[in-house]
Amino acid sequence: MISKLKHKVLAGGEITKEEALELVNLAEVKTLELLGAANEIKEKYKGKKVDLCSIVSAKAGSCSEDCTFCSQSAHYNTGVQSYPLMAKEDILARAKEMEGSGAKHFGIVTSGRGVIDDQEFEQLVEAFRTIKEDTSLEVCASLGTLDEDRAKKLSGVGLKRYNHNLETSESHFANICTTHQYEDRVKTVRALKARGVEVCSGGIIGLGESFEDRVDLAFTLKELDVDSIPLNILNPVEGTPVEDNRKVPPMEALKTAAIFRFINPKKTIKLCGGREKNLRDLQSLALLSGINGLLIGNYLTTQGRDVKEDLQMIKDLGLEF
Repeated sequence: MISKLKHKVLAGGEITKEEALELVNLAEVKTLELLGAANEIKEKYKGKKVDLCSIVSAKAGSCSEDCTFCSQSAHYNTGVQSYPLMAKEDILARAKEMEGSGAKHFGIVTSGRGVIDDQEFEQLVEAFRTIKEDTSLEVCASLGTLDEDRAKKLSGVGLKRYNHNLETSESHFANICTTHQYEDRVKTVRALKARGVEVCSGGIIGLGESFEDRVDLAFTLKELDVDSIPLNILNPVEGTPVEDNRKVPPMEALKTAAIFRFINPKKTIKLCGGREKNLRDLQSLALLSGINGLLIGNYLTTQGRDVKEDLQMIKDLGLEF
């Protein structure tokens, strides 16, 4: 089954949801074979280069939404520090630091459903413009829901890519968020694609979803034709409703990544938040399991590992960045 579906994808074909679920249900002893097949698909379509991106949490905390996994939600007491929008100069300094560390993409992230204040939005537009002028970085953003006018303005200052995660499948979404709808997220993705902005959209595994939910998410992202798929593994935060969720075993997380590669063979698939605590010594194996990108440096409210360790890992695997 693995060989048959691998050759189908390598020949330019597409697997069906039913075939993806057959991969899900493979015996555990077949997992390494599945990871190797996903790596072959990745190497054919994406080569040996690992796409590196980094982010800055430019505004944190006090979010009105009730996403169960989020340490920045005002609905939960997590002890995360809130702060207003960073100054343009501080954002630029962070961008230059990450450029020096090997990042190719740099994303500005703000908490909240969207940037409501027009003055803040204009400050962000100026920050994007400055980064574009003063660095070689591709400028990205994650500012929540966007209307048409703001999407147009961001594309006008050279925004390369916009992150707007779907988080999970449509059928599971109501279990992790009730303050907005799944369709709200899908509409934002479609609006950005219509403006020619690249879209980075993925999700989190470990939110109490089934493996079928993960497959559904992968196919939704395929249908939306997103450009980059970030895969996060839940790192539970005390005070959130998911703080006691079952930990995702490392090999299960890698199997998930491999199946995402079978479903989205030509897309960038990045391993992002939660990789250090969930994969531990198996982080390098992810880059041989269909993953071709990493979020390096720190995350929004948690620490990442030393960038030098990630770069050495890439070199040790004979890959490039």
